[in-house]
Amino acid sequence: MRVPLLRRLATLATTLGLTSLGLLGAGAAPAQAAISDCPSGYFCAWKSDNGTGTMFKTNKDLSTLGTWDNTFRSVVNHTSKYACVYDEPNHDTSGMVGVWDPDPAGTEWGYEHGTVSSIKLVSTSRECAFRAYPAWYSAPAPQAQGFGDMNGDQKADVVVRDKAGRLWFLRGDGSGQLIGNSGWNVFNALVRHGDYSADGREDVIAREASTGRLWLYPGTGSGTLGARKLIGNSGWNAMSRLVGYGDLSGDGRTDLLAVEKSTGRLWLYPGTSSGTLGARKLIGNGGWNAMNALVGAGDMNSDGRPDLVAREASTGKLWLYPGGSGALGARVLVGSGGWNVMENILGLGDFTGDGNADLATSTHSSFVNEMCRGVGCHLVYTGRGTGSLNPGEVVADDWHHLNGIF
Repeated sequence: MRVPLLRRLATLATTLGLTSLGLLGAGAAPAQAAISDCPSGYFCAWKSDNGTGTMFKTNKDLSTLGTWDNTFRSVVNHTSKYACVYDEPNHDTSGMVGVWDPDPAGTEWGYEHGTVSSIKLVSTSRECAFRAYPAWYSAPAPQAQGFGDMNGDQKADVVVRDKAGRLWFLRGDGSGQLIGNSGWNVFNALVRHGDYSADGREDVIAREASTGRLWLYPGTGSGTLGARKLIGNSGWNAMSRLVGYGDLSGDGRTDLLAVEKSTGRLWLYPGTSSGTLGARKLIGNGGWNAMNALVGAGDMNSDGRPDLVAREASTGKLWLYPGGSGALGARVLVGSGGWNVMENILGLGDFTGDGNADLATSTHSSFVNEMCRGVGCHLVYTGRGTGSLNPGEVVADDWHHLNGIF
């Protein structure tokens, strides 16, 4: 199936289960090869509509196809990668782009239109037309915020997990750095908000889906992560949400908040000097399951204490819970509705350089705006320093086909 490349919408959607093979060197196999002859690890193609005749095969990217240019009619993607096929040479996305799902079994085949001029094999479908990670830009904050900055340059960073389970560090200049190879999809919660290990560097906390264990990945100060440390034995899957918050307990250490799935209670887990979590304290008696997003947003109201932002599932309203001394204060409405169109809400402190804490978001398919619509619109809501927010501004449209942004 061929899909036009609209740089806004990720119509990289995969083709109804079509498959192919990859190349170890472009070339032709013996005459009258059949679909089943496509070797494992290859993308294969034929000039016929039924997968017979001379077979083309490749297991590497090809910017041109030589004598096979504009000849593919039947294809099989017998690889564990997505196969991107381009009407233009050199993987040029100005023409049509087709995406073929991985088919490690090599049992599916599909039809091409005789217009393919280049091929690329990638780990995620978005890489057929975009980088593996989205663009993220931030301005230096007037002073260090103590969170949201993994490399210590006073610019808010973003960490992204792609659908292949890789982790990317976005330093705020539009670039991305791979900081975790495949394997991060085993976690069903990833949070960060400052230093948990007491070494002055921002860390990542991850919950393992299969065991409910909680792991601390200490930051190195350069955007990368060190060897993990177990900080919570099994049982953390009982929590519906984990929130990296900042210092709520008033001891100068970063704390973790968690919503108990069965009761809707909100618990404070204080940070310790050893990088572990202390005995929990109840700070919310119930009702927190009514919130479908919780964000440790930093000091939104300029009182010197970190605050919590919560989205109410039934109304799409956004609430600010000001931080106090070991507890949260009375909530204040900061968004009157419509926030359920946001897939991710990020609290990274001040990333526009005016000294006020801001929010960043990415959107669901139901989002509509004159600048952008659908999945993957990236908006910035600048803070006013009073707890309220300015209207959101669309700044990018490539925050789609990912598996977590934090």
